[in-house]
Amino acid sequence: MVVSEDHAVPSVSVNLWVEVGSGHERPGRTGLAHLFEHLMFQGSELVAEGEHMAALMAQGGRSNATTSFDRTTYVESVPTGALELALWLEADRHGHLLPALTQANLDNQRDVVVEEKRQRYDTVPYGQALAHACRLVFPEGHPYHHTTIGGMDDLLAADLDDVHAFFAAHYGPRTSVLTLVGDVTPERGVELAERYLGHLVDGTVPRPAPHEPLEPLPAPLTLDLVEEVPSQRLYLAFRLPAVIDPAFLPAAMALDALASLEVSRLQLRLLRREESVSGCHATALGLAGGTSLGLVVLDVSEGVDPSDVERAVHQELEALAADGPSEAELEASRAETERSWLEALASFDERAELVSRAVAVHGDPDQVNTYLDQVMAVTAEEVRAAAARWLRPSSAATLRYLRPAEPAAAGGPPTQDDRAAAAPDGGMP
Repeated sequence: MVVSEDHAVPSVSVNLWVEVGSGHERPGRTGLAHLFEHLMFQGSELVAEGEHMAALMAQGGRSNATTSFDRTTYVESVPTGALELALWLEADRHGHLLPALTQANLDNQRDVVVEEKRQRYDTVPYGQALAHACRLVFPEGHPYHHTTIGGMDDLLAADLDDVHAFFAAHYGPRTSVLTLVGDVTPERGVELAERYLGHLVDGTVPRPAPHEPLEPLPAPLTLDLVEEVPSQRLYLAFRLPAVIDPAFLPAAMALDALASLEVSRLQLRLLRREESVSGCHATALGLAGGTSLGLVVLDVSEGVDPSDVERAVHQELEALAADGPSEAELEASRAETERSWLEALASFDERAELVSRAVAVHGDPDQVNTYLDQVMAVTAEEVRAAAARWLRPSSAATLRYLRPAEPAAAGGPPTQDDRAAAAPDGGMP
């Protein structure tokens, strides 16, 4: 447990980071980690369904939870006087959920997740992009081959014994990090944590060792998706080093130089000068299980051939690998990272998340204080070398969201030339 004392306002953020995410699921039972994010609000041994949120809101607090590949996080932001209530509520659901985990609760929340998938993934433009990227970048059987929403067939097949076993295997003191940030002293925080959570018994299974790091993709992969989308869009996905690998930061900064900043080369060339895209950005999704994921996303301007945009991106990737970032790109990356990191640390909620992550992933709460030093120490040559190794066009998995070809005008069937002109990429189906 970690306490970050800060009396700026009379409130405390509670962050309980549990080392269980979609990467800990077994084939045939995907989606359970995210399902538990829902089930944990449906009542526990001493807290009735709906009372967790209601009790906190009555005291002026709020609560939320999120699930990712490596973790599930439960958070509360409460007035100082409601800290004991928040810890008591967490203790009841993290230590005593199973008596309330009935078939009715399971069926209800499973239906909620199925509907969430329909609304947020299946029926929105580009909703399946991350799932497609993961299937291309991570091989079958890899922990990151599937995303957190999971497979609906797997969820529907899970019975009450499956979910009870999942909770027992993954929820316990040994897999959890508790962080308190705000109007509480370390002594008081430790005392309350011991009082309310100290009785919890651990029955979790040991965390699996990180998966062996994957090399960059040995050959480019492409998936064309023909859909009615607002604009044609390209996703270029890359394998990156694990977030705990020193090589991750230079790779992330290479993506900054490529597309994430106002001075990035794709922003300057494609968005401002050529106007061939209406938007572009890049992100490095830092993951702990051996290999991370890098993404470059470009919205193709109306009337522009996506293949022309893709070729331009490849040119800039090759130039970055050959010459490295400019001084302006490197400085902009450092400045933006410093701004966003300090802004996050100023927020109780975000600081609590970063501290829990520092402990769970990096094994050191002080990582939140040394991170910017690590960023400032990255050299232009390290960024160039990272681009040359991890961001080669030949190592990209590319998703192309393409609109259906326009129907032929009246007056006869289209000719072969008409079909080639209407099809993307010079006739590729």
